[in-house]
Amino acid sequence: MKKNTSYIADVVMTGIAPAIWGSTYIVTTSFLPQGYPMHVAMLRALPAGLLLLLLVRKLPFGIWWGRAFILGALNFAFFWAMLFVSAYRLPGGVAATVGAVQPLIVIALSRLFLGRDIRALTIVAGLIGMAGVAFLVLTPHAALDPVGIAAALAGAVSMAFGTVLTRRWQPPVSNLTFTAWQLTAGGLLLVPVALFLEPALPALTTTNVLGMAYLGMIGAAFTYLLWFRGLARIEPSVAASLGFLSPVTATLLGWLALGQNLAPAQIAGFIMVLFSVWLSQKSQAPR
Repeated sequence: MKKNTSYIADVVMTGIAPAIWGSTYIVTTSFLPQGYPMHVAMLRALPAGLLLLLLVRKLPFGIWWGRAFILGALNFAFFWAMLFVSAYRLPGGVAATVGAVQPLIVIALSRLFLGRDIRALTIVAGLIGMAGVAFLVLTPHAALDPVGIAAALAGAVSMAFGTVLTRRWQPPVSNLTFTAWQLTAGGLLLVPVALFLEPALPALTTTNVLGMAYLGMIGAAFTYLLWFRGLARIEPSVAASLGFLSPVTATLLGWLALGQNLAPAQIAGFIMVLFSVWLSQKSQAPR
């Protein structure tokens, strides 16, 4: 019983991260200057990473230099770049639905890199979650852009690889240190992308600074501490299924804060997503 209680606590704490990530859209559109996605991504990762690095005062060593930058690219730099490309070229519902394939990719990669068995119940949970996200955010007249679809899929693959490799590569340091390495590496990789592909940021207002602080301290540092902690304790396939909570949070915030309608299909999608998350963790729960 104690083991199951500890497992459930780990799942709940890990799930807080994607639930908070669901607030990114409303914060970005309401508090930040528009048209600077790479600058926003860089400023979300780098200051948070440097702050954590200042706290831990420990740099990567040996093979962990390379691994920190690989994971920083997969979990942050490349993933966020693809996320913003897909967001600009696709309706949010289409991008979220394509990205919802990530748990299924994680299942395959866990078999390849971690030797985990592929369980039918886990696959069923992933498919139900994808369908739930589609009900939650997809509209009947959503346009399909090939480049946007490719970017959304590339982002899902990147995050899936990052999820599995974070579990496989566990350094002999604290979770706080590991998070600091990855955030800093991801932020550094985004610096040249932001500088060369976008114009300079305008002078930031107080509102902009507050939004950036939220995305960096809460939406990056705090949440990724929880996320990487979870990846060290629960199966990657379970952690990946928790990503379905992001569109749930985004939809609920749109309803509560922006007065958007909540249709019956979205309520059905909400229920399907929660059932999918429950089914996924049940399929991997310790016996």
